[in-house]
Amino acid sequence: MISFLRGTVAHVGLSSAVIDLNGAGMSVNATPQTLSSLRVGDEGKLFTSLIVREDSLTLFGFASDDEREVFDVLLSVSGVGPRLALAVLAVHEPEAIRVAAHSGDGKAFTKVPGIGPKVAGRIVLELAGKLVPHGTAGASVPSVSAESVWKPQVIAAMTSLGWSEKDAAASIDKSLADSPELAANGNVAEILRATLRWLGQDGARAGNRVGARG
Repeated sequence: MISFLRGTVAHVGLSSAVIDLNGAGMSVNATPQTLSSLRVGDEGKLFTSLIVREDSLTLFGFASDDEREVFDVLLSVSGVGPRLALAVLAVHEPEAIRVAAHSGDGKAFTKVPGIGPKVAGRIVLELAGKLVPHGTAGASVPSVSAESVWKPQVIAAMTSLGWSEKDAAASIDKSLADSPELAANGNVAEILRATLRWLGQDGARAGNRVGARG
């Protein structure tokens, strides 16, 4: 694995730079912030992550090891590729990403071009516990709000089945009123099944779906 590159900066473009390593030019993709710190003719150092595909080897460069770490963790989220992970780092500093993931702040991720509410919800759901703000040993930073992590996912599943967001949210709250342990557990599939069972208990509730489609 190529952990970092150090050499003379041969070229700086809009989305990548070329580092001259003793006569060999290595192309590295990076955020605008990282690229702005490089000067052609000067020595430059970038921490790197190598993405291997069947038909390509692509290097992504970062100004710090922390940026690279956050990038690699973002890649663990289903549906998030290197370009989107890099876009997240172009909008937010690594620590801001850690705080958003730790606190379940999906709105922070929707500020990134290409990320909507559903993808943002999946990011905070899958990153819970993987990214922790630095210096949070102990209880000085609030833990992730369980509801802020699972509820957008359940609502998204229900809207895909035909309910409106308003009806979906209200149905979730009512169905869990007598099952607080489900809410605490935060299992999206179990909560979705419980809500659908509650809706199916009488025709009037199920009618919400028809109304939402109309």
